[in-house]
Amino acid sequence: MALAEATKTTKSTYTVNDAMDVLLGKLDDAIDDMEKSRVQTIEEAWKEIDRV
Repeated sequence: MALAEATKTTKSTYTVNDAMDVLLGKLDDAIDDMEKSRVQTIEEAWKEIDRV
């Protein structure tokens, strides 16, 4: 489960709408994961954060 993802683009600026689209997409993915019981324990999440 990725915490963040970088995407190459040719755009040099982003709008608030662009940021909201990304945020709402991540939220939709998280809700989908929860509905399908694909969740991490807090310990697993911290291990993943510590690797970065």
